[in-house]
Amino acid sequence: MLLLQDPLPNVEKQVQALTNYLWSRHLPVEPEELQQRAAELEKKLLEKTASALTEKRLRGAVLSTLRKTTYHWQELSYDKGLSLVYMAARMDGGFAAVFRAFHEIKARIPKFQPQTLMDFGSGTGSVIWAAHSTWGQSLREYMCVDSSAAMLDLAEKLLKGGLESGEPYVPGVFFRQFLPVSPKVQFDVVVSAFSLSELPSKAHRSEVVQTLWRKTNRFLVLVENGTKAGHRLLMDARDLVLKGKEKCPLDPRPGFVFAPCPHELPCPQLTASKPLACSFAQAYHPIPFSWNKNPKEEKFSMVILARGSPEKAQRWPRITQPVLKRPRHVHCHLCCPDGQVQHAVITANKHGRDLYRCARVSSWGDLLPVVTPTQLAPSSTPDSPES
Repeated sequence: MLLLQDPLPNVEKQVQALTNYLWSRHLPVEPEELQQRAAELEKKLLEKTASALTEKRLRGAVLSTLRKTTYHWQELSYDKGLSLVYMAARMDGGFAAVFRAFHEIKARIPKFQPQTLMDFGSGTGSVIWAAHSTWGQSLREYMCVDSSAAMLDLAEKLLKGGLESGEPYVPGVFFRQFLPVSPKVQFDVVVSAFSLSELPSKAHRSEVVQTLWRKTNRFLVLVENGTKAGHRLLMDARDLVLKGKEKCPLDPRPGFVFAPCPHELPCPQLTASKPLACSFAQAYHPIPFSWNKNPKEEKFSMVILARGSPEKAQRWPRITQPVLKRPRHVHCHLCCPDGQVQHAVITANKHGRDLYRCARVSSWGDLLPVVTPTQLAPSSTPDSPES
């Protein structure tokens, strides 16, 4: 309806272009890294050239090479038109990823009924809809923060069915352009979905993560693209919260990882010889535009941090890849409570019929109810995952 009111030229191509751009986007290069690259280039150039270059020519050659080889990060400025394109491109996939993260909390703590929620980088409001779908009338206040006034206007319109005025479908939603830094007011759930990657530097991201954690009463939910860059960014945020010491904390309760990691140890995916992104997939039905009718799958990374004692957490291994079902055995790739990854081949004969049946009906992203990794000793099944 909103796209019909404000028709955009070649909207399908714009949607595809923005989708591809956001997925392939890298984090901005930090000044320290840029200086290191410049020093290495300068050394290589001096070694290659037989005659000594003048300082001016050397500097020019280094700058020219850096311009060609360095990723040029640019901040996206969402005006009315680009906000509509973003809605068409990302609102449904964003909803699917955040809803999956909320489901993790809902499924494991069904009695948890949050009353307040803050969404940093709220965009078109997909977090509002996902939270309302998960907890319904329990939520009485939503604080949506986004630097783009056009995005906030669009989100408010969507809540009112595409109209300028009228009663919003979800009550209690408030909009503002700046993140409130005071820790005096906390929210039961604080969310940042696909927003940390839009910040211009690691220092800025760290500052925002610390502010979001100070404003968290129960759960901090962080979601990014399921890429290496998105996963690494979330692990940096995770470590910052777990290791951070605030000068004057008003809430002294420690933090622990609620999901997906079953531990607070270094991520084994990042420390592997070939680092991989820890990501998950959520199937969904997209907004039925003419070019967008088939079911899709959102690949995303997430981390949910909670206040309280880690002893209360459910420390079962997490399935980190699609489950491979074979005759009389199942292949599961697991992130275990001891901080290690394990490829378990589960059979009824070796591991018991209950665990075998459970593994067979489990999916990528599920927890496997095994207390210790020793229960998953390698099976004698000779088949490989490719068999």
